[in-house]
Amino acid sequence: MDQSGLSEKCDFTLTFTLDPAQAARLGGALPPAADNPDAAPDVFAAFQQLGLKLESTKAPTDVMVIDKVEKPSEN
Repeated sequence: MDQSGLSEKCDFTLTFTLDPAQAARLGGALPPAADNPDAAPDVFAAFQQLGLKLESTKAPTDVMVIDKVEKPSEN
């Protein structure tokens, strides 16, 4: 949820390293060792380099639930 208060759209490239929990949820490889000086920062540090701060919050949102999926009939 965007609560930045920015009135204009921004276009930037953000490079970050997934933490082990994020990598596991996405089925990806574990991130490089933290002692690797060439490793990208985690997502929170990457946003801080842009002058932004990520905060975990709860907010209402729209959700679509799909109860059943079937192949279409031949007709």
